[in-house]
Amino acid sequence: MVDLRKPRFDRPTVLRHIDLLLPVLALVVAAVGIVMVYSATRGPATDLRPADTSFLNRQMVYVGIGAAVMLVTAWIGHRWAQRLALPAYIGLLVLLAGVLIVGTEVKGARAWFQFAGYQFQPSEFGKVAVIVALAAWLGAVQEVGAARLSVAVLLVGVPVGAILMQPDLGTILVYGAIAAGMILVAGARGRHLLVLGLMLLTGMVMVLQSDLLADYQVKRLLVFVDDEANTAARYNLEQAQVAIGNGGLTGTGLFEGTQNISDLVPEQQTDFIFTVVAEETGFVGSAVVLGLIALLLARVWRIGRLADDRYGMLLAAGVFSMFLFQVFQSVGMSTGIMPITGIPLPLVSYGGSSILTTFMALGLVESVHMRRHHHKVRSAL
Repeated sequence: MVDLRKPRFDRPTVLRHIDLLLPVLALVVAAVGIVMVYSATRGPATDLRPADTSFLNRQMVYVGIGAAVMLVTAWIGHRWAQRLALPAYIGLLVLLAGVLIVGTEVKGARAWFQFAGYQFQPSEFGKVAVIVALAAWLGAVQEVGAARLSVAVLLVGVPVGAILMQPDLGTILVYGAIAAGMILVAGARGRHLLVLGLMLLTGMVMVLQSDLLADYQVKRLLVFVDDEANTAARYNLEQAQVAIGNGGLTGTGLFEGTQNISDLVPEQQTDFIFTVVAEETGFVGSAVVLGLIALLLARVWRIGRLADDRYGMLLAAGVFSMFLFQVFQSVGMSTGIMPITGIPLPLVSYGGSSILTTFMALGLVESVHMRRHHHKVRSAL
């Protein structure tokens, strides 16, 4: 059993074990995001019309708060997150229910609370709550049997059902990727994985054939396999691909992208931010940005392998799965190899909920590294 008693850590001691590369990489990628968001939203600046800095200012605030959240989360420690797993999970369900009742509807999805001009998306923060809950549940035993696996599926399935009512299929796919990655790392048996795969496939078919998704949402999902579709989604994808093609090897130059300036790519500061990166910095710049993200992912994976118990290992695995899937999906839908689902590029896309969630998750991973020796010392004592 996992010891859930109040942890007693010497925090000045754990500071010696900080992984500096993790926060440095995260902040560098976030800084790139700030520049790209400004480029995507500044508008055609002239002497008579100065550049729009409202999105830039907000993104800098989000990153500043996110960095503070990462620091506080790492300082408090992932053991406290383990102790609060159940209250956080229940709180998530309450928020998801509340957003369906009094939330603000944006572009067909009722997924946000609106406060003084700022939006709060519970399903984003729910990713961390689900990761912690699954890590605590699956990490409490050495071998994951059918009963424990069934409960794990239920832990993910309940919030997914609520998100489906919004509906927000992109976020549901992220939850599925988190669960798949953590269950795989937890050591589930092959036959159990096969059953889960069949259940997932059946569920996706049922959702697509139901009335839960609007017609335009289904078309967005299928446009990447239907080259003849004459829809707004097809037009959006073509404009994104043109922007990426314009970049060539070295790009058109910062703030000089024609597709970007003309505002031809929809949601280019959020879902399609990679098109701005590719057009203005080219293949070289895109490779550098994706390389930085790959280094960050490698660091998260390494910390998971260094964890002193299964809970810490699974926590890192969940963050890794969340981050990796979002990067692959976001870049993939910009290039036309993945369906358009509206998933932001972590730390790069505009949006407070996404930025804060990612920094919080990285703070938990940092805590795993900082405290990787303490569990062994306490066990020996």
